[in-house]
Amino acid sequence: MKNPFKGAGNENVDINDNEIKSDEEKVADENTEEEAKEEIGEENQDDVNPLQEKYDRLNNQYIRLAADFDNYRKRHEQEKEALLKYGAENTLKKMIEVLDNFERGLKAIETVEDCEKVKECYNLAYKNFTDVLTKAGLEPIKAEGEIFDPNLHDAVMQTPTADKPEHTIIAELQKGYKLGDKVLRPTLVNVAVQE
Repeated sequence: MKNPFKGAGNENVDINDNEIKSDEEKVADENTEEEAKEEIGEENQDDVNPLQEKYDRLNNQYIRLAADFDNYRKRHEQEKEALLKYGAENTLKKMIEVLDNFERGLKAIETVEDCEKVKECYNLAYKNFTDVLTKAGLEPIKAEGEIFDPNLHDAVMQTPTADKPEHTIIAELQKGYKLGDKVLRPTLVNVAVQE
């Protein structure tokens, strides 16, 4: 197509058909790019929505789990404090019975003149007391005639002797006790050594 403005003395204006087409193509290309971006954006939104939903769901689960663990930790601390505070409750209830027996024994001794009755009352109170401690889990540590064990015994004396094998406990000087596997107080002992 011939440019109608070319011969009219307007030589500076030179429009080419190719330029017109390229502008139209540019606009079409821009529209195509925008449409493509919108389509990609929609696809990404489709991809992002399930991912975002999954993230939100997992984040909520994490927050709930963290709150549950915090509650568990606090509850465990409260139970631990209560156990330390009231753990001896059952043992002390049983000890009250022993205390009652001692009080009855003291009243009985005031009027009794026979020494055998006093011994009998004392033995009954002692047996009651040891029974309560045994039920609570207290066990005496065996010592006399046993081989010395530094985990259970504390040697405060050594006696040279030929009558007993070396490291055998000759005498128990103070009774030791344990609660289950834990030693509460080691037994003080006299241990045999070679002459």
